[in-house]
Amino acid sequence: MARRFVLKREETSQKAVELTIDYSGDLNPQQYAAATAGSGAHLVIAGAGTGKTRTLVYRVAYLVETGVSPDSILLLTFTRRASAEMLSRASVLLDGRCSLVRGGTFHSFCLSVLRRHSERIGYPTNFTILDSSDAADVVDVVRTAAGLHKGTKRFPRKKTLYSLFSTAANRSLSIPEVVESRYPQFFDFIEDISNLSDRYAEYKRRHVLMDYDDLMCQTIRLFDEHPDVRNAVSGQCRHVLVDEYQDTNRAQARLVEHFCSVYGNVTAVGDDAQSVYAFRGADSDNIFEFPDRYPDVRVLKLEQNYRSRQPILHLANKIITQATRRYDKVLFSDEKEGDLPALVAAPNDQFESRFVCQLIGQLREESVPLNRTAVLFRSGFNSYQLEIELNRRNIPFVKYGGVKLSEAAHVKDVIAHLKVLENPRDAAAWNRVLLLLEGIGPKTAQEIMEWVVSRDEDPFVLDDRPFSPRYVESLTALFAMLRSLFNATSSLENEVEQVLAYYEPILKSRYFEDYPKRLQDLEHFAGLAVQTSDRAEFLASLALDPIELTALEAEAADPDEPPLVLSTIHSAKGLEFDTVFIIQALEGILPSSYSLKDPDALDEELRLLYVAVTRAERNLFISYPMVQQRRFDGEYFARPSRFLEDIDESLLEPWSLVEEDAAPVEKQLAANNDRAQLPF
Repeated sequence: MARRFVLKREETSQKAVELTIDYSGDLNPQQYAAATAGSGAHLVIAGAGTGKTRTLVYRVAYLVETGVSPDSILLLTFTRRASAEMLSRASVLLDGRCSLVRGGTFHSFCLSVLRRHSERIGYPTNFTILDSSDAADVVDVVRTAAGLHKGTKRFPRKKTLYSLFSTAANRSLSIPEVVESRYPQFFDFIEDISNLSDRYAEYKRRHVLMDYDDLMCQTIRLFDEHPDVRNAVSGQCRHVLVDEYQDTNRAQARLVEHFCSVYGNVTAVGDDAQSVYAFRGADSDNIFEFPDRYPDVRVLKLEQNYRSRQPILHLANKIITQATRRYDKVLFSDEKEGDLPALVAAPNDQFESRFVCQLIGQLREESVPLNRTAVLFRSGFNSYQLEIELNRRNIPFVKYGGVKLSEAAHVKDVIAHLKVLENPRDAAAWNRVLLLLEGIGPKTAQEIMEWVVSRDEDPFVLDDRPFSPRYVESLTALFAMLRSLFNATSSLENEVEQVLAYYEPILKSRYFEDYPKRLQDLEHFAGLAVQTSDRAEFLASLALDPIELTALEAEAADPDEPPLVLSTIHSAKGLEFDTVFIIQALEGILPSSYSLKDPDALDEELRLLYVAVTRAERNLFISYPMVQQRRFDGEYFARPSRFLEDIDESLLEPWSLVEEDAAPVEKQLAANNDRAQLPF
């Protein structure tokens, strides 16, 4: 084979090119420096709301306008939509040449490479791509063929196994490393899981299949084993631009190195302070290690914020200084004036929800539309109490991220038991309760249910009717628990506690992979039950569906006012709102209790708070209940998030909530803040 010499294209001198776009006039000085940077490696640390996308669009246009062939520019984004939007804007800004830039996701570009070169690693170019559902099914086929679906101990299910394999691929980790760090409950199966991973890989090779992760991993393998292919592909990538670099995983960071290995021209744009997707495989180390990967890198910053008022940015800047690792930057805005962000200490969950609802109503009267207001929280269950209060007040809302209370499978299981107590003829609830028992299938459940519903006397007494020994013991335990509650005069709190005590072994058996997290959901569910004494009222409030009922009703009644937004912080990243409420800002929630012993995880929790704060344009309210309810322990005093404890009142104004008919002295003390004087 002839020795190859890669001939680099000559840069066109900027002096010889008459630019048609006024880059210095259209961009601020920091954006201009990033958009017009020359050759080499560049890391652009783009703070929240600083015009990251605009800067990338102008950089694409600048490269094309200064003589770089559009088809030699590679723009990598995390969604096809983001890439298409940037290239469309660049085309409008300059001309149609920008549409010839090669843009897309890591996976789509890797697919184009493999379609041309996969035979070099033993794959025909017509291989089939498995989506995540199909891949999990293949894992199940291999698992069953290996006889691992049987056994006295619970072996991981297909979706858990596929997630485990995917984590190993994306993070460049071994199977034992992933099991030990993320699935310690399967430690005894490490050898079997490792063997199954090998069998899964072999099955894909034999049947000419690749899953989503293979598109990247096999491309890396192709480049590592065949440098000539890597040089050919990289030789076509004169400039590599990467969006949201803080969200890349280890495999993606390695691919970027390969793509720019010939010319060395790479521009990575991202914000270390917004790296919050570790659970998806993102590795914040990538953005911090970028200068080590590219020793001659220029680190540029975007710090002028076009979203938030300066008081909000002062708070965001202070919060992120607590991070153990960070790139120093200070967000600033031309909007200097505005109310201080508020830290609202509520007596309990109900007060917090009342505060949020009443202030949302007040702001709406001040012409802040519902859909320009967002309530953000760490996890889906943090908004359950608020959802009940919003429904009570007929305030329409939509919820993004997490699972609504009425949709969580394990919560629905518990609710079904309460429904049976409330209405022993509730066939749907009986069916769910009975199917939880080992040995009872749909047919048997239907027979037992019909027998129970047909009884006029005590429905929770088993007579002499014969039952299969496969399930008679568990059925007897179920009826004993229900009978004791049905015949007793007890509080809803006690009923829920007894149902949870009965259900917990079932929870651990059915949801072995993640039962600790589900158990935490049930802890919060029990806390809600404490606040209501009437079972029927409690069940009625849980039966409301805010998305399908209230939101659609709001659209039908007034199409010009879409509903209020409830969202997990993860789902709100990239969005912006006039007014933001951050609720349940408690130690153990934000930061999560799971992160407290892991410095890296704790840093990510801090970044989550930063992301939430920087969603707000004009108004920001952070609230927490001072008293919480815990199973077995009753009420206890809660601590606000450690991230907020040492922030000066000049940056975060403390608010207190008082009842409307409070004593004169209390009113006088609270009069310092008129907006906190809400009529509770």
